[in-house]
Amino acid sequence: MMSLPFYQRHHEHYDRAYRHKALSSTVSQYQKETKSKSAVYAQGSAAYTRGSAAYRHSSAAGFSLDSSAAYSHGSSAYDLDSAVYSHGSTAYDRSAAQSKRSAAYSLDSESLSTSSAAYSHASESINKLAAAYRLGSEAYSFGLKNSNLMIEDQSYKMSPKAKRAKQSLISEDKENEALDYSVPIFTGRQVNISGITDTEEERIKESAAYVAKRNLFATGEGVSVSKVAKTTSEEEHHEKKSRKVAIRESAERVAMKKTLEETQAFHRKLNQDKLLHPPEFIIEPRSHTIWEKENVRFNCSVAGWPEPRVTWYKNNVPIDVQAHPGKYIIQSRYGLHSLEITECDFDDTAQYHASAMNVKGEVSVYASLVVKRYKGEIDASLLHARNLSLSPFAVTPHGYASRFEISFVDKFDVAFGREGETMSLGCTVVINPDIKRFKPDIEWYRNGVPITPSKWVQMQWSGERASLTLTHANKEDEGLYTLRVAMGEYYEEYSGYVFVRDADAEIPGAPGAPLDVQCLDANKDYVIVSWKQPAVDGGNPILGYFIDRCEVGTSHWTQCNENPVKFARFPVTGLIEGRSYIFRVRAVNKAGVSLPSRVSEPVAALDPADRARLKSHPSAPWTGQIIVTEEEPAEGVVPGPPTDLQVIEATKNYVVLSWKPPGQRGHEGIMYFVEKCVAGTEDWQRVNTEIPVKSPRFAVFDLSEGKSYCFRVRCCNSAGIGEPSEATEATVVDDKLDIPKAPGRIMPTRNTDTSVVVTWTEPPDAKELVGYYIESSVEGSGRWEPCNNNPVKGTRFVCHGLSTGEKYIFRVRAVNAAGLSEFSQESEAIEVKAAIGGGLHHAAPSPPYDIVVLESVRDSMVLGWKQPEAIGGTEITGYYVNYREVVDGVPGKWKEANIKAVTERAYRIQNLKENMVYQFQVAAANLAGVGAPSKPSKPFKCEEWTIAVPGPPHDVKCTEVRKDSLVLLWKEPVYSGRSPIVGYYVDMKETEAKEEHWRSVNEKPLQKKFLKIGGLTQGVSYVFRVRATNQAGVGKPSDVTDAVIAETRPGTKEVVVDVDDNGVISLNFECDQMSPDSKFIWSKNYEPIEDDPRLNIDTKGGKSKLSFKDLGEDDLGIYSCIVTDTDGVSSSYTIDEEEMKRLLALSHDRQFPTVPLISELAVEILEKGEVRFWLQAEKLSGNAKANFVFNDKEIFNGEKYKMKVDKNTGLIEMIMDKLEEKDEGTYTFQLQDGKATNQSSLVLIGDVFKKLRDEADFQRKEWHRKQGPHFVDKLGWEVTDECNVMLKCKVANIKKETHIVWYKDDREIMVDEEHDFKDGVCTLLISEFSKKDAGTYEVILKDDRGKDSSELKLKDTAFADLMNEVCRRIALSATDLKIQSTAEGIRLYSYVTYYVEDLRVGWVHNDTQIKFTDRMRTGVTGEQIWLQINEPTPQDKGRYIMELFDGNTTHKKTVDLSGQAFDEAFAEFQRLKQAAIAEKNRARVLGGLPDVVTIQEGKALNLSCTVWGDPTPEVSWLKNEKSFVSDANCILKFESGKNVSFSISTVSTQDSGKYSIVVKNKYGTETSDVTVIVMPVSGQTDTDQGHNQNNKTVSKKKKAMTASKQKEGGKKDVIKPHVEEITATEETPDPNEIPPVETEKDTKSNQQAAKKTAGKAGVAEKVPQPTESLDRQGKKPPEKAALGKPH
Repeated sequence: MMSLPFYQRHHEHYDRAYRHKALSSTVSQYQKETKSKSAVYAQGSAAYTRGSAAYRHSSAAGFSLDSSAAYSHGSSAYDLDSAVYSHGSTAYDRSAAQSKRSAAYSLDSESLSTSSAAYSHASESINKLAAAYRLGSEAYSFGLKNSNLMIEDQSYKMSPKAKRAKQSLISEDKENEALDYSVPIFTGRQVNISGITDTEEERIKESAAYVAKRNLFATGEGVSVSKVAKTTSEEEHHEKKSRKVAIRESAERVAMKKTLEETQAFHRKLNQDKLLHPPEFIIEPRSHTIWEKENVRFNCSVAGWPEPRVTWYKNNVPIDVQAHPGKYIIQSRYGLHSLEITECDFDDTAQYHASAMNVKGEVSVYASLVVKRYKGEIDASLLHARNLSLSPFAVTPHGYASRFEISFVDKFDVAFGREGETMSLGCTVVINPDIKRFKPDIEWYRNGVPITPSKWVQMQWSGERASLTLTHANKEDEGLYTLRVAMGEYYEEYSGYVFVRDADAEIPGAPGAPLDVQCLDANKDYVIVSWKQPAVDGGNPILGYFIDRCEVGTSHWTQCNENPVKFARFPVTGLIEGRSYIFRVRAVNKAGVSLPSRVSEPVAALDPADRARLKSHPSAPWTGQIIVTEEEPAEGVVPGPPTDLQVIEATKNYVVLSWKPPGQRGHEGIMYFVEKCVAGTEDWQRVNTEIPVKSPRFAVFDLSEGKSYCFRVRCCNSAGIGEPSEATEATVVDDKLDIPKAPGRIMPTRNTDTSVVVTWTEPPDAKELVGYYIESSVEGSGRWEPCNNNPVKGTRFVCHGLSTGEKYIFRVRAVNAAGLSEFSQESEAIEVKAAIGGGLHHAAPSPPYDIVVLESVRDSMVLGWKQPEAIGGTEITGYYVNYREVVDGVPGKWKEANIKAVTERAYRIQNLKENMVYQFQVAAANLAGVGAPSKPSKPFKCEEWTIAVPGPPHDVKCTEVRKDSLVLLWKEPVYSGRSPIVGYYVDMKETEAKEEHWRSVNEKPLQKKFLKIGGLTQGVSYVFRVRATNQAGVGKPSDVTDAVIAETRPGTKEVVVDVDDNGVISLNFECDQMSPDSKFIWSKNYEPIEDDPRLNIDTKGGKSKLSFKDLGEDDLGIYSCIVTDTDGVSSSYTIDEEEMKRLLALSHDRQFPTVPLISELAVEILEKGEVRFWLQAEKLSGNAKANFVFNDKEIFNGEKYKMKVDKNTGLIEMIMDKLEEKDEGTYTFQLQDGKATNQSSLVLIGDVFKKLRDEADFQRKEWHRKQGPHFVDKLGWEVTDECNVMLKCKVANIKKETHIVWYKDDREIMVDEEHDFKDGVCTLLISEFSKKDAGTYEVILKDDRGKDSSELKLKDTAFADLMNEVCRRIALSATDLKIQSTAEGIRLYSYVTYYVEDLRVGWVHNDTQIKFTDRMRTGVTGEQIWLQINEPTPQDKGRYIMELFDGNTTHKKTVDLSGQAFDEAFAEFQRLKQAAIAEKNRARVLGGLPDVVTIQEGKALNLSCTVWGDPTPEVSWLKNEKSFVSDANCILKFESGKNVSFSISTVSTQDSGKYSIVVKNKYGTETSDVTVIVMPVSGQTDTDQGHNQNNKTVSKKKKAMTASKQKEGGKKDVIKPHVEEITATEETPDPNEIPPVETEKDTKSNQQAAKKTAGKAGVAEKVPQPTESLDRQGKKPPEKAALGKPH
């Protein structure tokens, strides 16, 4: 018995509820399983299992189940040692004293005694330990962590006898303690390992070894025991142990220790991290499909710790191994689990699953088993169940014969009843032969659905009569009732229709009661109730329905809705969770409320998952203690937003929402708040303000019909309300399901004297149809009566209960949840009378012929034959077969093979004698009677056919014979050989040709059983035959057909396809050779068409029409028509995919003729902003009309709309002056030209309308803008070839008075000249564009007509794009790299138009990027980009690349500095270097001497200067170009190698002249001149003249010096000598000289320099002209002139 937790032991009601009847077998099985296996290592050792099994078999004779429990389920050690016991227990079993003593040991002993006598009664402690092992404890089964816990003795719970109650070891005060527990979920054969500590595990193993040892004494195995009685309570044992037994015990202890070690190692391997892991299936079982009688095995492997316990289920029911001994084998070993099912039968087809559980959880995996049965076999279990053998009642695989004849006598007819009445149906069943022990299966069906007994339906079978009683008829009970009587696989059926009319209404004029009330989509918050509308409305339209509910167990009904609902589905809210309800529905019309419907089945207000959990039974009893652990409550988690929110149903009254719970929700339950808002707004309102929703579905009421709503959902729990979900799309509150349209083409057909068959076509675009109601009326009466009160599916119904001879008309209406359609058009009147009759004379058919054997086995043969040539004017109803034995050529008496006529031209004759020769004859029967039998066939021997190839096909016939083709039909062979048939070969030859002239028509085998043979010669007679083939080969050919002449007989007609004006597609066939009994037989792919709902066949006279209700892909195929009782009149028509498309297009054009359109409705914006709607038809007649509709309202020509219809061109247009907000919507042009119609719509809403309106406004503004000067092309930019930026735009409508103004950053740009607007283009040139030119540029055109402006932003990305283009142009302007030598080294350079910082320059040497240093440097001077290589070496040779990156592309210039180029450059560098050294060290005058000195006569003149040179130069003086030496008056000095002085103490006029100082060393000579003018004291004239002369001399000198400097070219600027006394002179500048132009930056720097040096004469002259100024004048900078010769 299972051990219950403490809080359940004193609650018997809980125990009873837990152990309900459905679990009784499971609990019993679980307890038996617990006793039948060991406790500890069920998955460990094979020796352990064999030892336990040996003990169980050996102990069965001597022990009862209770008394042997301690032995059979003892410790692990005892089970391992039980093999010893199994060999020696025989003598012990025969000892009655030992049996009694064993019973006393297991039942009565209470204390443990160390003496052997006390031990003979056993101890309670050992007994409890044994009980612990019986329950599979060893701390694995129950998860015990305290050895003091008591485990109840299972033997007491299992025994039916009264037992003494055991004293509990748990004190009363511990009853409320929290105990550890593990909750088992299912039962199984494996041990539940719950995880214990190593110490406890070792302790329990020691206890197990102790018990095993003590048990060895009790068994007496290998021990001689002598018992001496001392007192009534004591016994003395003397034992003497043999050496063999001691050795054996030692060996088994070693084996047990090894097993324990292996198992411990296995467990350590399973749980390396020593943590708990939930179960996980590593290998899942796979599904199988097998034949009967085969075995199958499901395998899986499971991981987890504690080691999971695995249970196998079949269709969610635990598999009971002992209930089906030998059927199921469940094995578990080291994590590998298997379920083996032996000798599978058809009932083993099911879904199987394995469930693994441990303390961390439970997981399941599923697999399916499909057991196939060979064709035609009988379920042997059914026959064995009746203790009958299979052979007397075997049915052949092809069912051509049966030993049972089932007939119905005293049959029930069509029945009519009324609601509330009791109705009974019954039949007397006659079965021949009557076998008492073999009872038939009686089954009842309503509309093809099996009926089960209930409070509404009762079924009886008396042995002869089957009856069914409707105790309280309702309209739900109306339908076609079928009685099926089955004997094995053979059965017969009889059917009759039952009509149930409405009960009389309590209120006159009230409608009939609704029917078929069902509960859909039940959950905690609502239940959707659906029903079907009644056929009777009481003469007034039904206004709606009221739904009532009643809680199960009460009789109080509550109305659920205040206002009637029209939709036949309604969500009922306000239910109490967990309670069950039933529902009913009442209809209401103008007159009152109907009677209530039949109540629905009970449904509980639960979520589907909860409902399924309640329906499923607990899978196993409790198997362990319950561990109660107290945990601190986890901190609450605010749930996340729900997902997958969608509207699953929307009607005028409610909207049903569905969503998925969020992934983030914490450990507690969550509820939901639903919010709504009108679409297009953000005004969210909570729907369920008072009570949160518990289920992830909800029905929203109180919505305004026609409005659009959006919905969203929030989750909430104790931690708070979460974020909302994503809102749904806008949902319009309206019925999504439309009321169906009326059915069409009502056609009544005669059936019997009291019934008529009515057919109709399904309404177009019908959705979710429930069925149809049919009404009838006597022609001219005007009173309509319902033919059915329960909607019928399909489009055919037999209306019963009509009056014979009366003429009736019929009408039909369709039903769905939205309501009932309008009535169809009334049918034509038809007279009610039987369809068969007329008094025509018929004859019996002629004999069949060509009898052949199609299959032969040991005791039966299958015959085939050909149809009689003359059928007697009416179709053949069946055939009768006779047979007789032929012994030594002498035929015996004829015997009947069948009592009931067979309709096929093949029949199996049973119970023949093997190797006997038989003859056969066949007679055909029709309405006139049985015809003459055929001639006796040739003798056939009844023997087993063992050939591997198939037998012959049969019933081969020709049809559709034409002059060059025919169609051959046949049936498959009865005997298929040893493998399935894979195809057929057709042979043909001319009738008169010999056998060797047979030739095959097809090279590859045919899969179908018909073939159209072409290529025949007109007038030639042919015969045909067919052979079947399988894997073994080609079988015997069929009988040869009758000779057929290839000719098209006069009057032959073909099947013609037609499409009528209503679009109905039909195949039509006519025949003018019909007899009175001829019939048109239509076939599809040469298989007869029987009540195909997609087709309708109408035959009148010699014409037959096959109409398609809805031609589709399912209708593709060959349609043929044969006219019976004629000379082979037949034809066919093939509908393939292309033909179907053609017919459907033609059908649509005929059914819905349209005005063909060249273009659909379109819209365009005209120049002035007007909106033009237009479409064009291919052609319009003079009667054509056009209607213009806006938002379902017709609009007319007027001030706002200008409409025009041009019937000549088919152009229809409407022009609107302006689009306003109210013009948003749908525009439709409706055309009608006679019967043809067409329309085209254009939807202008939302963004589409806004865009169109914006465009119209823009065009209107553009038109007004273009009335004055305006821009045709907006302001843009381009980069010229000179790398300047030109802003340009194109203008129009310009005149002389038009002004153009340019702005940059809102500051006007002053331009020098007026624009002439040549070619309509305005430009602004920006030279040398750089970052300072970035900004916003705007150009404005204006005159008296208006103004227009265009703006161009050259900032950020736009400026970067422009600079990239500028840089690209600059890079493209770069010249080829050139080589130039300088005194410092070699320079590589290239010229660009101009340089900007955005142009990035890089240099590459021999494919390696150059890293710049003092020796290798780059730079830009003016427009020159250069690379300077100082002090070049041979390593500098190679290929140099200058890379110019413009922001997008890298432009490259290459030069090769190697070979001769390098040598020449290097030589030039050496020369220039030496020249520079010489220039540096040559003799020169550094400064101090002025150009002109004017001094007054008598004064002293002192001049001094500094000279330099290395070596120290020689100094000499010249006066007027003549050598001049020092004298007394003039003293010349040269001191310290650098200081030179010239002194005249008293000057006179004779000292006037040109003095020159000449300095000279080895590197060169330099001369410096100074003019001395001595002015006399008296007389200014000479002085003035001299002054003027001096002035002239100075001017000439300067010019000479300038020319000299230009010639020198490579010299640097000479520093002027210091002047002590200077007379300033003013020079007049040359008018042809261009003054230098300075940039803004240079001008500022010069001005700053001028300010710093103000007041110092001559300083401004010394400031060198900047390089940029020279560049602006087109001059090269000084560096360029000094670069030397380029290479």
